[in-house]
Amino acid sequence: MTFSSRLKEEITEYNGNAIEKRAELSAILRYDAKITKEKITITSENAKIARRIYTYVKEIFGINIKIIIRNQKRFRVKQIYILEIKEKLEFILESLYIYENGKKLKTNEDYYEAMEEKIAYLKGTFLTTGSINDPSTSGYHLEFIFLTQQDANFIKKLLKSLKLDAKILKRNNRYMTYIKNAEAISDLIKMFNAVNSLFYFEDIRIYRDHKNMVNRLNNCEIANQEKTIGTGMKQVETIEFIKENNLMDLLEEKTQIVLEYRYKYPESSYQELADIISLETDYKIGKSGINHHFIKMKKLMEEYKK
Repeated sequence: MTFSSRLKEEITEYNGNAIEKRAELSAILRYDAKITKEKITITSENAKIARRIYTYVKEIFGINIKIIIRNQKRFRVKQIYILEIKEKLEFILESLYIYENGKKLKTNEDYYEAMEEKIAYLKGTFLTTGSINDPSTSGYHLEFIFLTQQDANFIKKLLKSLKLDAKILKRNNRYMTYIKNAEAISDLIKMFNAVNSLFYFEDIRIYRDHKNMVNRLNNCEIANQEKTIGTGMKQVETIEFIKENNLMDLLEEKTQIVLEYRYKYPESSYQELADIISLETDYKIGKSGINHHFIKMKKLMEEYKK
């Protein structure tokens, strides 16, 4: 089972209050139902989602629903659940803010203002049109797919009202409202009360963030090592120039000591070089002292070239 399927099944384990149930059912019927004058048809591949829709419709509207179970054979055999509603069609559609005066509303954004309604509406939207990547196999990505740009814009607006930033992308003849930010996705899963999915997502996020931090530190360390080695090799070239031109005696004894040890240890950092000199000679020196002597060396070379 995919992470997306696990999240949807966990969402169905939480039953909201009457207001939340209506908002969730409104989203499910708006985005996933086929509506004709004779009936409303909802098709689902998930038994728990189908059972949830059946229970909500029967509980809220007190009507009988026909359930048809079919086996679909493509790559593997799987069951498809078809729910048919043939009673109180106009009343159901209008009370869920999908139709008004017999016509479908372009959007129902004016009807959901309370936070609990917004979250419930997003739950229904995710159950029918949503999907989420498994964070362990790819990047962070949660999306909703719609037939119209108006619906995509409404869900984007709904998410924004909950302080969750989303973007819209047109893909073929459909519109995608999606979230890429890991923290925003985590917050939405938390709003869905999907605790197990939240823990799984956060565990993977912490692991990936730690791994990325280690990689950045390693890259930084490698870059520093390469810089140290490059600097050391340039200084060795300068020392060779000074030796070839018999300029070493023009430098004071302490500077000569530093140059001698740099020649022996071209890959050492200034601090490592200072530690070696302090340990092997009577000359106690620090990192800044090492740098001071190299400045003298470079200045001597430049003056000689002039």
